[in-house]
Amino acid sequence: MITIDYNRLQIKPKDRILDMGCGMGRHVCGACAYPEVTVAGADISLKDLAAAKEQIRIHEQYDRPYGGRWALYAASILDLPFADHFFDHVICSEVMEHIHDHQRAAREIDRVLKSGGTLAVSVPRYFPERVCWALSREYANTEGGHVRIYPQKQVIGLFERLGLHLRHYHWAHSLHSPYWWLKCLAGPDNDQAPAVAAYHKFLTWDLMKKPRMTRFLDRLLNPVLGKSLVLYFRKSA
Repeated sequence: MITIDYNRLQIKPKDRILDMGCGMGRHVCGACAYPEVTVAGADISLKDLAAAKEQIRIHEQYDRPYGGRWALYAASILDLPFADHFFDHVICSEVMEHIHDHQRAAREIDRVLKSGGTLAVSVPRYFPERVCWALSREYANTEGGHVRIYPQKQVIGLFERLGLHLRHYHWAHSLHSPYWWLKCLAGPDNDQAPAVAAYHKFLTWDLMKKPRMTRFLDRLLNPVLGKSLVLYFRKSA
């Protein structure tokens, strides 16, 4: 499930790309499809990094061409093991809402991004996330879960105060919002509830088949129900 629009990063051969909070490697896999790039995936979860490695190996085997070099790092967003101004692009998808000291995290992202580089950030959108918190106290209090709900102006200001300039934004994954509302009603860990299981099956089918009708419906509903807010910044030269 890709959240970031790579076309808005304007990736070129030889670029270095960081996916901070890479999880199971979805955006690392997508970035490695670009020729002659170097992609670093970083996460604090060793379990997720192991899964990311497996996913990347599968893509290398079956997706041709697959031109990027890659590496995975166990690292915290609060103390990145990279030199200043090292990356041409940074992706940080669905991470900032988990971080208590998000100002320090934003400074670290800014530190490793080159002047003139691009940053893509996604966070849960305010309205769908607020509904989740209202429906389930357990959802809001899950260990390692979301510690805040971002109003759009807040997350934009977090990075603009560091000298990054917003270039574009959009919303994504409108069809996923009802799924999370159902999970909150049934209990965040209750994946076997009939409505939750049925909707999950639908989302899996949609991701695998990508039918035109659901792609159109997703784009149509994103301005209203988009689960994720996706922001694209450029760092001052």
